[in-house]
Amino acid sequence: MRRKRTAADQQIADLLVTAKKSLDLSVAFLSRLDGTTQHLEVVETSVPVLVQEGAKVRQDTSFCQAILDGRLPAVIPDVKKYPEAMKLPSARIPRIRSYVSTPVHLSDGSLYGTFCAFGFRSDKELGKRDEALMKVLASAAAVIVEPEVRDQERRTEIEGRLDPVVADGGPVVLLQPIVDLATGGRVGAEALSRFPAEWGRTPDVVFAEAHSVGMGHDLELQALERAAEHLDRVGGYVAMNVSPATVLTPACGELLGRLPLERVVLELTEHDEVEDYDVLLATLAPFRAAGLRLAIDDVGAGFSSLRHIVVTSPDVIKLDRSIAAGVADDHVLATLVGSLVTFAHGSGARVVAEGVETADDAAALRALGVDYGQGWHFGRPGPPEALAVPMPRTPADDAAPEPVLSR
Repeated sequence: MRRKRTAADQQIADLLVTAKKSLDLSVAFLSRLDGTTQHLEVVETSVPVLVQEGAKVRQDTSFCQAILDGRLPAVIPDVKKYPEAMKLPSARIPRIRSYVSTPVHLSDGSLYGTFCAFGFRSDKELGKRDEALMKVLASAAAVIVEPEVRDQERRTEIEGRLDPVVADGGPVVLLQPIVDLATGGRVGAEALSRFPAEWGRTPDVVFAEAHSVGMGHDLELQALERAAEHLDRVGGYVAMNVSPATVLTPACGELLGRLPLERVVLELTEHDEVEDYDVLLATLAPFRAAGLRLAIDDVGAGFSSLRHIVVTSPDVIKLDRSIAAGVADDHVLATLVGSLVTFAHGSGARVVAEGVETADDAAALRALGVDYGQGWHFGRPGPPEALAVPMPRTPADDAAPEPVLSR
């Protein structure tokens, strides 16, 4: 049974029909050559029993390879006049007697395969004009197939990078302190995924790439698992990033069900599209009832979805670093931050400012009513034992021995 053709396949088929009719030959096809095998990707034929779409031929026994090697001409009006051609299996079955072939090159000059047509009888009329037509049609075919080829190359490259990370249990997860701006004490930490530096990609780009090749949910869940491993090593809460789509997976629900939810803040990015808020809210409801707090991340980085905030009623709103960094010296940013703080507090949510890198910005944010701060001013991401800012002490803490954190 022939596979269902894609839109690109049908465009190629139209070109093949043009070739077949113009040259008055029985079969026309586009093949892909992988170095050992010739794959008949799209076939237009009057005799489907003999030549089928999806068929594979040993590349070194094909007419196309002999033509590419220069052992046969690109246009063969009569196969029987060429001993080299008669040695090939296709000269006997399906008894090819006339043949025209031209290579299909992609924009970078690489060989994709061949654009060919053949008949079961000799045709002395075949000549340079027919070869010229095939070259034009092959160029058009190259334009059609190239996007899919590049996409497959991209997928292969991404999967090749991610496979070892997934096999090793997921990304490295570090913690960055989150500090109460009023007291200076640490209230929690955000779990941040890190990937090999040589990739030259930020974590959000890596996760987006993973989702584009169907590996996103697994990678996010592994990052959540590794973030959860830090819970028994630090005090306060741990903020964990997850996309709305991954929240809806059964595996995510199973994972959340195993955690001390009163110490977890689940951060949803403001940019991620939510297809059905009712489903998302229903999925999160039992966990929030059990103590899970919800945060909306990257707020203010474009206001792509204020509805995201209004509908989900988050416990925490995290201001994007683009509006928090430099706020001490920018009246417009200060006004914007003040408005968001008023909005958040009016909704019963706390506000965390990301990207706090100076004492002046920390002081300005505190004056604007921002509750918590996160950034290099308070500590860079690192292992749990490297959290620079201590938890605030209470009278009960002073009366008790210093807790020993498990490692």
